[in-house]
Amino acid sequence: MKSSTSLLAFFMALTLIFGSCATTRNPNIPDANGTGARKTGMSKTAKGGLIGAGTGAAVGAVAGRLLGGKSGTAYGAIIGAAVGGTGGALIGRKMDKQAEDLQRDMQNAKVERVGEGIKITFDSGILFDTNSATLRAASMSEIQKMAAVLQKYPDTNVLIEGHTDASGTDAINQPLSERRAQAVANYTTTQGVDASRVSSQGYGSSQPIGDNTTMEGKQANRRVEIAIYANEKMKKAAEQGRL
Repeated sequence: MKSSTSLLAFFMALTLIFGSCATTRNPNIPDANGTGARKTGMSKTAKGGLIGAGTGAAVGAVAGRLLGGKSGTAYGAIIGAAVGGTGGALIGRKMDKQAEDLQRDMQNAKVERVGEGIKITFDSGILFDTNSATLRAASMSEIQKMAAVLQKYPDTNVLIEGHTDASGTDAINQPLSERRAQAVANYTTTQGVDASRVSSQGYGSSQPIGDNTTMEGKQANRRVEIAIYANEKMKKAAEQGRL
């Protein structure tokens, strides 16, 4: 029975992820702002029917492990926090507006609407010098803009993840990724975002999104990803139809 349950979770995760990877253009986000496609995926109501309220966290955890670096744990955290159903649709609409604000204000990050949340990706080269976890002065303005939007939408949690390429050893890459994620988290909270909303995690080189044998792939792998998703207060409001 245990193995069949795991298999069911496996296929649910695959269905959810591949179904929600459809890319659509949000007409309210100008072409000139930021880079990359915005992922809005399947309708929130349809996704809610697939997951079912109360099972999102388990499915999200499986999904994050299954897809590893290609979609990663930031993506998995968003899926895992999903409410589903009508409540998920209400959260999705709230996130649409927040994503528009982020994309409008942040010129050097990729902002994606994923499921019931938002994923932001910074190239680490924008934020840090090589082998450094000290934020560049020029990059601080981007985090300030993000923090200003986060303050406008206080009922979300924020997960900040650091990633490196495969150059060097795990003994170097893992703590570097942790320090970089923590540096972004710390600066975000100094800009007025409640520290209780913000968590950080480093993954070293374990979640590549590019080919580590090429310069382009290594550059893509050196990144900071941020997952924004509903906190318990927003989920409760959504489930009660108060959003």
